[in-house]
Amino acid sequence: MMENGQSAEMAVTEFEGVVGVALFMGGSSIPSRAVVQSGGHALRMKARTTQAEFERGGSFHQALLRYTMTLITQMSQTAVCNRLHSLDKQLCRWLLLSHNRLQTNELVMTHDLIANMLGVRREGVTLTAGHLQKAGLISYKRGHILILDRAGLETRVCECYNVIKNESDRPLGKE
Repeated sequence: MMENGQSAEMAVTEFEGVVGVALFMGGSSIPSRAVVQSGGHALRMKARTTQAEFERGGSFHQALLRYTMTLITQMSQTAVCNRLHSLDKQLCRWLLLSHNRLQTNELVMTHDLIANMLGVRREGVTLTAGHLQKAGLISYKRGHILILDRAGLETRVCECYNVIKNESDRPLGKE
């Protein structure tokens, strides 16, 4: 989050994800915020409990380290993607990664929110989403995006999607 209120997405947390990595990595906080994009359920642990379990070692410790590696990969690849790839490819990446985290084909997101996540202008998202809709890949209406052709999105997305997806699948044993 910048002083002027602007922000951009750096990573997305999945079902097995963790918010607050700094806590067990030796820090107390980082200059960022977590935003819930879609409804669902989450578990909450007290900071002291999390730190104590991490310090004990074992499977919880290993799972948090594997997740941290996934997070670093996602953040790095997102930075590369935002710098090198077209908004069309970035939006396809974002839609696919968001779809992976949901149990429905519908995403409830405004163009303003997506633009904020990608660090681009809303008008660019509106134009690009219009192209995806015209191609029959999505349907968009008043903050509701329906994924109509996932395979079609996968043919348009850049390699960044698979790098992030493959790393995200690893901690779950999907490799």
